[in-house]
Amino acid sequence: MSFSSMLPKILQNKLTLPVVAAPMFLASGPNLVTECCKAGIVGTFPALNQRSSEGLDGWLTEINAELDRFEKDTGKVAAPYGVNLIVHKSNPRLEADLEICIKHKVPLIITSLGAVSRVVDAVHSYGGIVFHDVVNSRHAKKAASVGVDGLIAVAAGAGGHAGTCSPFALVNEIRQFFDKTILLSGCLSTGSDISSALMMGADLAYVGTRLLGTEESQVQAAYKQQLLETSAKDIVYTPAISGVNANFIQQSIEAAGLDINNLTTPDHIDFGAELDDAREAGQERAQSKAKPWKDIWSAGQGVGSIDSIPTVKDLVKALRSEFDLAQRKHAQKLTQFVNIDTNTTEEPS
Repeated sequence: MSFSSMLPKILQNKLTLPVVAAPMFLASGPNLVTECCKAGIVGTFPALNQRSSEGLDGWLTEINAELDRFEKDTGKVAAPYGVNLIVHKSNPRLEADLEICIKHKVPLIITSLGAVSRVVDAVHSYGGIVFHDVVNSRHAKKAASVGVDGLIAVAAGAGGHAGTCSPFALVNEIRQFFDKTILLSGCLSTGSDISSALMMGADLAYVGTRLLGTEESQVQAAYKQQLLETSAKDIVYTPAISGVNANFIQQSIEAAGLDINNLTTPDHIDFGAELDDAREAGQERAQSKAKPWKDIWSAGQGVGSIDSIPTVKDLVKALRSEFDLAQRKHAQKLTQFVNIDTNTTEEPS
């Protein structure tokens, strides 16, 4: 089955499933990325998951070497990979990290919290593409105006920094003015969900939470166990944890000693410092304040679909089987309805 329609050339005929693995704070690293790419979906990670630009350079060298080795040894084509850049004034590493991505000719750059033409132009200069995540049509129009190649519609229920719009409304509004690639994010956990995203008008599914619950995810074992025990009702949408509206697991908020009914929103946003603090926090909650992402765990409302912690390879294989089954069932359901274009009736007199 081909997924080339509406996809940039760099992605065409390289995917097992129409899926991009979302870049997840602290969870996505080289192993998760390369295993996604080997399995035939786009693997990505946030540049800030590495504590320095020098470390980012090392990760990209490692990822490229591993994917080159895989292709040489197997004769198969790996899916492209991507890096998420936070385009926000609080990120002092943006310029240095962008230069490193240019050096390595990273195929896909995902921009967040800011869409600017100079970043898009820089990536286009070496043949890369840029996807930008948005939560409403106003942000989507701004990103479209600077020439991004794709828009990630972050709908209600997504993990991390989610929006509040219905996926139907968000995709439909964006499609009215954007004729390039649209990705849908929010509660996509099964192959049937991926099939549904395409039926709704998206070109790719953007999957995050389900990939948190894999062996290659870098999050701690207790976090993965919590995913198995959590359902949609346990997800809390609040700006009070990181300064930007995001979805977090209620049990982890309470375990950190916080009252979910009395949370105070931070008066500033600094994602770089936030991640640095999270790395240093470890398990020492008694000596230090609980940290977002490390101690207070994020997940989307699709978490209720997680009932195992497989390898990425096994998960993608299962998703593909579910996807194919969903496609067949959809085709069968269509046969139950009359096709008004091929069945004529007389007009009533």
